[in-house]
Amino acid sequence: MAVSRRGFIKGSVAAGAAGALATPMIARAQSSKTFNWRMTTAWPAGLPLYQSGPGSAESFAEKCAQMSQGRLKIKVFAAGELLPPFGGFDACSAGNVEMNHAAAYYWSGKTFAAQYFTTAPFGMEYLGHFSWLYSGGGLELWREVYKPFHLVPFPANCSGVQMTGWFRKPIHSLGDLKGLKMREVGIAAKIYAELGVAVSSLPGGEIFPALERDVIDAAEWVGPFQDKRLGLQNAAKYYYTTGWHEPATTAEVTVNQTAWNSLPKDLQAVIAQAAAATSIEGIMYLESQNMAALEELRRKYDVKTAPLPASVIKGLKTATFDLLATYTAKDPLVKKVHESYFNYKKVHDRWSAIGETEFLTHVQPV
Repeated sequence: MAVSRRGFIKGSVAAGAAGALATPMIARAQSSKTFNWRMTTAWPAGLPLYQSGPGSAESFAEKCAQMSQGRLKIKVFAAGELLPPFGGFDACSAGNVEMNHAAAYYWSGKTFAAQYFTTAPFGMEYLGHFSWLYSGGGLELWREVYKPFHLVPFPANCSGVQMTGWFRKPIHSLGDLKGLKMREVGIAAKIYAELGVAVSSLPGGEIFPALERDVIDAAEWVGPFQDKRLGLQNAAKYYYTTGWHEPATTAEVTVNQTAWNSLPKDLQAVIAQAAAATSIEGIMYLESQNMAALEELRRKYDVKTAPLPASVIKGLKTATFDLLATYTAKDPLVKKVHESYFNYKKVHDRWSAIGETEFLTHVQPV
């Protein structure tokens, strides 16, 4: 069949236009898929910073929905609503839920290396910690540690320095710790146990009842703002401020690996950026709340605040690094993470001493 040159060109242009229109329509159809996920948490319903409000699991989920224009919808379940407080790690690992929000040091019994991604006793404050995670190889190590559990982790909150905790009686020496019953988690719990403390790793919602009913003699939670909300000031009056055990407590969002692989790249980026934004939101929010809460605890509830005595800090530091040496000696992965963390700390400490420390010491008082 004879075809004119003009007709051929016209037909080719039309066909090309149709193809160009068809391809974006297919792309749009693929990108418009909606993911409806479930995320469990380790936190009581309504708990500020962790479960609800700025910096929380719910805030993270809202950011994902907004940034994805509704393509990634995450239903958040507080502790006890779908699973027990510490049941989310295994459920997410198994793919029974797509996500979990908690703190990595809750899983130090499964893999001790997880401790460092939340914080490390006598370690870095939050600027150093996040610098290590995002620019010093920490996040890559975190992924390596969680890979056998089929989980993809992200830092998704930070409370900064946490308080040592609440005690019924004052602490004057290491001997005063011996025989105490205390709520603590992570490596700090192991360190206290080495010093003769009977440790209970209670979830947040169970701390006040246990302290009020004399089930425990002391308890650590977070800091003034959250502790006041739990009512811990009504059960103990000695509040030690030295955050030796948790200088940069960082929460996590974990994603089941199979679920993660099912997401298009742009939604993977949404999760990563929503987690980072939630971390900034959380620490900034606490910075605006903690001092007012601490002043109220002192004024209204007659809470006695003080740093731990230097001799107690010295004993805790010795016990900390003795224990860490034990774990690094028997597990190459723990050693790898430990060395990465503390080698980074050495460098960051030098800069911090020149930057923030010199400013706070020599400039601010003027």
